[in-house]
Amino acid sequence: MLTVENLTVKFPSRFGDITAIEDVSLCIQPGEIHGLVGESGAGKSTVGAAIIGLLQTPGYIAEGDLKLGDTDLRALDQGEAHALRGKRISMIFQDPQTSLNPLMTVEDQLIETIQAHENTGTTAARTRAIDLLEEIGITGAAERIKSYPHQFSGGMRQRVVIALALCTNPELIIADEPTTALDVAVQSQVLDLIRTLADTRKIGFILITHDIGVIAQIADSVTVMRRGRVVETGKTAQVLGAPQESYTIGLMDAVPPLDRKLRRFRVPEETHDSDGSVSRAEQWLLQGQQQSEIGLTIDALQVQFPGVRTSLFRRPEPFTALHSVSFEVKPGSILGLVGESGSGKSTLAKAITGLVPPSGGEMKLGGDPLPTGKARGRRHPSRQLIQMVFQDPYSSLNSRHRIGDILSEPLWLYDLVQDKDERRALAADMLDLVGMAPDAIDKYPHQFSGGQRQRIAVARALLARPRFLICDEPTSALDVSIQAEILNLLKDLQEKFGLTILFISHNLAVVRQMADDMVVLRHGRIEEFGPSEVLFETPQASYTQKLLELTPVMPKEWNSA
Repeated sequence: MLTVENLTVKFPSRFGDITAIEDVSLCIQPGEIHGLVGESGAGKSTVGAAIIGLLQTPGYIAEGDLKLGDTDLRALDQGEAHALRGKRISMIFQDPQTSLNPLMTVEDQLIETIQAHENTGTTAARTRAIDLLEEIGITGAAERIKSYPHQFSGGMRQRVVIALALCTNPELIIADEPTTALDVAVQSQVLDLIRTLADTRKIGFILITHDIGVIAQIADSVTVMRRGRVVETGKTAQVLGAPQESYTIGLMDAVPPLDRKLRRFRVPEETHDSDGSVSRAEQWLLQGQQQSEIGLTIDALQVQFPGVRTSLFRRPEPFTALHSVSFEVKPGSILGLVGESGSGKSTLAKAITGLVPPSGGEMKLGGDPLPTGKARGRRHPSRQLIQMVFQDPYSSLNSRHRIGDILSEPLWLYDLVQDKDERRALAADMLDLVGMAPDAIDKYPHQFSGGQRQRIAVARALLARPRFLICDEPTSALDVSIQAEILNLLKDLQEKFGLTILFISHNLAVVRQMADDMVVLRHGRIEEFGPSEVLFETPQASYTQKLLELTPVMPKEWNSA
């Protein structure tokens, strides 16, 4: 159905042409799901953009053949390519929220897409749109079709995006990281839907992802890419089950297993090597340690948000995000917090940091009550002792500031270092501690990869001399090798400086490797709480069992870690 031969894409620059991908070949049959995997910057998305004709200007195809059936995609003029795009080839993007128009109902967007490619009336297009929503598993489609995108959950929005891609009965769908931001339950639903569409409609899929567990579960064949070139390609069981290239073997080693706990991840290339000496940054952190490690106690915590007023004469009912949640994070340990989207994980993190006021209950840090609201001002000790590493390091770092200024901010904000030159020197040492080169201090966030930006975010959190660290999905957007490096870094820092960590993730395999204890949250209530190994080996709650069953895993014989 699709043939790509010796594809090379280049981007002109004032220093000469930059080759994004070189000599890439692949072949996809009707009903086949072909996985594209590799690290960030490997060229996966560039391959998809070249096929559908959405290369960013001034990028161009320098060499190679692209054929969809008997159609030569490179021979099409602009009008013909526009007519084919969306009709015979569709695309599913990573973030459904930005893929859908927030000012249009789902009905209007589906009808617009159908009528753009087919000569059909509005009534017939609406009927077809409802049928599509029902086919992809949205109940009450006739009523829900009138909703706006923000009125759907993340998983439902992704289903709507899939419905948009199916509107014109395409031959090929390119799915670019379609499940990265979804929890395991919703991810399983989306993957099952993709598999069903491939089997029943014989649609070919190119599935671009860094999640090798997803590829192992759903893909018929796979291509491994690195630095714009194909490293290995073939049937999934052949490439992942018996990899021949050292790079593929390294990727497999970096995948966290769900069935056992590792002491440390093996990564293809360790970024930072220590010679055993104690750096100035380490000395500074050790000097700031208190006599004992700090734990956190949550007792009957409740968080409510005001309801949405639907009538002038009716008082809105408040929405309860957390219902009487109680647990303890032991001093010097890592507590894993898991659950579906909307379970209250991020709300709990915000309540601990003081960003969301609780409606009831009590929180204690190291035995001292944590004040709420305005009582916990900027100068309150807990502001320094509790730090957070966010999911997206790019949006959490000020893009207009140099790295040196970003890292120096906690030092002057908490009055830890008065001298400007000393702050800069300490920031440089902290970059070295987290595995970054010294010259990074004068660069901007956009000049780094996702994994490097996450290291910078960890360095900034450490420069506040925290005792309690909250990591909210710190590796969900990273490929497996960079994820392994960041998790190794967090483990090393936790053990060396006695940090207490709350680790929030929807990736259960990652949580098993990191956590000493685990809390399973659902609809704002705790389903299960206890030692992580006990919960993974003998889960008692049916919801925990369901999450474990839905987690994509590789066959044991494939994982060489």
